[in-house]
Amino acid sequence: MQTTSFLYTQALMLLGGAVLAAPLFKRLGLGTILGYLAAGILIGPVAQRITEGEEILHVSELGVVFLLFIIGLELKPSRLWQMRRDIFGLGAAQVVLTGLALSSLIAFAGLLEWRGSIIAGFGLALSSTAFAMQILDESNDTNTRYGQRAFSILLLQDLAIVPLLALIPLLAAQAPEDATTPFQDFAIAVSAIAILFFAGRYLLNPLFQVIARTGARDVMIAAALLVVMGAATLMQLAGLSMAMGAFLAGVLLAESSYRHELEADIEPFRGILQALFFMAVGLSLELGVIVENYLLIIVAVPLLMLVKSLVLYWLCRITGSRHNDALRIGLLLPQGGEFGFVLFTAAAAAGVFSQGTSSLLVAIVTLSMALTPVAAMLSKRLMHEQDELADEIEEDFEGAGADVLMIGFSRFAQIASQILLAGGRDVTIIDHSAARVRQAATFGFRIYFGDGTRLDVLRAAGIERAKLVAVCTQKKETTDRIISLVQAEYPNARIFARSYDRLHTLELRARGVDYELRETFESGLLFGRKTLEALGVGDDEAIAIMDDIRRRDEARLVLQEAEGISAGRDMLHSRPVRPEPLVKPKREVNHSADTEERILPSLPAEDPPQKDETLAQTD
Repeated sequence: MQTTSFLYTQALMLLGGAVLAAPLFKRLGLGTILGYLAAGILIGPVAQRITEGEEILHVSELGVVFLLFIIGLELKPSRLWQMRRDIFGLGAAQVVLTGLALSSLIAFAGLLEWRGSIIAGFGLALSSTAFAMQILDESNDTNTRYGQRAFSILLLQDLAIVPLLALIPLLAAQAPEDATTPFQDFAIAVSAIAILFFAGRYLLNPLFQVIARTGARDVMIAAALLVVMGAATLMQLAGLSMAMGAFLAGVLLAESSYRHELEADIEPFRGILQALFFMAVGLSLELGVIVENYLLIIVAVPLLMLVKSLVLYWLCRITGSRHNDALRIGLLLPQGGEFGFVLFTAAAAAGVFSQGTSSLLVAIVTLSMALTPVAAMLSKRLMHEQDELADEIEEDFEGAGADVLMIGFSRFAQIASQILLAGGRDVTIIDHSAARVRQAATFGFRIYFGDGTRLDVLRAAGIERAKLVAVCTQKKETTDRIISLVQAEYPNARIFARSYDRLHTLELRARGVDYELRETFESGLLFGRKTLEALGVGDDEAIAIMDDIRRRDEARLVLQEAEGISAGRDMLHSRPVRPEPLVKPKREVNHSADTEERILPSLPAEDPPQKDETLAQTD
């Protein structure tokens, strides 16, 4: 009974620490991760209320497992294949170069002999998937170009744990008698992946279909947990990481019709366990080891993060990343990773180095994790402003192609697109602003990142299948460039355009666009109508006035197309008037008079042409 009560007390302390620390640190702009870490350090090493930090860490690693499963659900096999260069090229180069650099530094400093240096160096070369993906998720950067490249590196690092664990018996002072050969390990791993692939391809969807017919919600949740845990356990038994098994299961279910339901079922468990993981890292921090080796740690932690950041930045730059993206990746992945805990523990058990060395390495990894949110925030201060205007998201047009191709997604297009979507029409939207694409994604809009002034982007976005091209860009010059490009390459395309002002409207009509609309015209009409109604004019009367103004404006535009901008200056009014000072009018409006007598003048009949042109330009 006392044991049960103690477990309840521990659970309450962990939950209370998470509830108090996470919002506080989030409010301070430090992120929830540092909050969880701080709560774990306070409850464990400082207050000594929970001392089984490593045991909790093993359980809470399921949070990382669930995270990788959800990430896998978002990645179709075709998308994963597109990332193969970053995974096996950039990711492999990072592990090898960083591992060699860190191993050389450790051996050169005389901290470990060469066997221990190799395991320590390559173990520190691995980064934390949990920390990095949490930071990307909180900043909505998971689908950005740098977010995808960072994920590719993390994925390869998860794969790298397999050969590194297999390397330990070869480097151990005395290899275990039951150690399998590398060929056997490889065969077992391939067999496990084949079994998982077969189950995901032919068994899981029929299983979920049967469960869905029962309508038992709790059974569906249990099945989702069974799939994740089963795949993770299979990979662990084969010598691979549990996270890798969960990720592969997610990828195999990425095209399943039950994908969204699975994600919704797993997400609560993922959130709680991942928070527990960060707290367990804080709980397992050995303050005694830090105190005894504080000088070494003070030098080692910044040096580790610096070496990893420099290698990552250099590799990203030579493989095509811009300065800002390379900087973000370099300062997102400078920490040690959770798989380093596994590697160092196994190395100590095999006699590659002592248990004290393992504890010291774990402390270095933990402190580097704690500093990761700070490093990620530092990247914002070191970025080049001009790069922010450049491409920040990979141009991925998978699934593009609809009846309407909308170019630009600022305020005007956001309203227009809602009308089209509400009418049941498919719309492909492209925009060149990475920030706007990310922001739109948080509201459920799928927008493709791309520059509408480039022909290859328009083709990739499906312009050849579009029945109508809606050019909704803000700048007049950009709109003109896009229209010229479309008319030159696709002369039969129907073009609807957002015009900047009255002069731009006339220019677009002269170029033969199918429809144009001044960006402020209809909103100005509605505003004026509502103002009349607020002053006591009846609804029907105000609508009639608005419709009459719209009709007169269109008639004037037609005349100006034929005779020039100065034509039709008196067409908005039933009678010409002389300009008067902008004071409160003495004449009262006669609401019972004819509609045309009630329209207030805005363009005086006797104004010089230059003034009328100026007014027209600011329409």
